Amino acid sequence: MLRTDAVLSALARREAAGEHDDDVVRLLRALVDDVDQRLSSVSITPST
Repeated sequence: MLRTDAVLSALARREAAGEHDDDVVRLLRALVDDVDQRLSSVSITPST
């Protein structure tokens, strides 16, 4: 359980986490990267 918490905490901080050959960690990293990419393309300026 502590390892899982450590991996999730590292991912939340956008740091390297877990082993690179771990399929679950790679999937979570891909999801984090996708969310970051989508957030960076969203305009926060209200349309007028």
